[in-house]
Amino acid sequence: MSAPDVTLCICSYRRPEIVETLAALSRNTGLATDRLQVVVADNTQEGRARDLVALASEEFRIALDYVHAPANNISIARNACLDAAKGRWIAFLDDDELPAPGWLKALMQTAEREGFDVVLGPVTAVYPDTSPRWLVAGDFHSTRPVRVRGEIVTAYTGNVLFRRDAVEKNGLRFRLELGATGGEDEDFFYRLRDAGGRIGFDPRAVCYERVPVERAGMRWLLRRSFRAGQSHGRRLETLGRTPFRIGLASLKCVFCGVAAVVFLPHAVSSRRYLIRAALHGGVVARLSGLSEIRMY
Repeated sequence: MSAPDVTLCICSYRRPEIVETLAALSRNTGLATDRLQVVVADNTQEGRARDLVALASEEFRIALDYVHAPANNISIARNACLDAAKGRWIAFLDDDELPAPGWLKALMQTAEREGFDVVLGPVTAVYPDTSPRWLVAGDFHSTRPVRVRGEIVTAYTGNVLFRRDAVEKNGLRFRLELGATGGEDEDFFYRLRDAGGRIGFDPRAVCYERVPVERAGMRWLLRRSFRAGQSHGRRLETLGRTPFRIGLASLKCVFCGVAAVVFLPHAVSSRRYLIRAALHGGVVARLSGLSEIRMY
């Protein structure tokens, strides 16, 4: 195959759901199959996804490049994808996500029309039937980019397209020390933007992600938010003024904690403030030198 337009990367770790993901992308990219390279990086020690990928390639008639990238560190798998990529563009999709029709084509159109180096699509959560009402009403698991003064300053790997030459020109890699704690994608795209990359968003390019039962509750949400705060704190460390930033994050944490109590009769609002308090608590923890928790 000549150089493809896009290399679509999926990092896999012990999820049989990858078969459904591959089935969906085989019909939903919106791009001609001869212009697409699909890479599956298996992050298990034993290479558990190998047979699943082989069967999916045959059943869904898509050319798949399987890469064994052990083990137990998502940054290893992500870097293996970068090494295997041949396309002008690189896209990442999680191994438990289901893309909507035409999602990848939409990302490409926006990137080329607007001159973006990175384009994100929304990740919409699909909740189990047993989920509490407040969780579904608040939609705490869906992912959208965060804007700072109107600009998107970093990205996630759940639904993203970016220029391969922007990565190679700047020698960007996913940091191995973040591959078990989480936040490796946020750090990667912060550095891409620092190098002059522009990040955009296309609301049409939707991917759906089913929420596991074990994540459908406050305990997991608080832990994830605290961990996200630690990642943000790492970024703030590079900007200096650490004592001031610790004080500001502490005030925000207290304010959100008080607001969570005040809004206690309102299930969604109270929990939203509590999750935000955990985020600021994570910032304080990181800036104070505490070790980062492991999410995976």
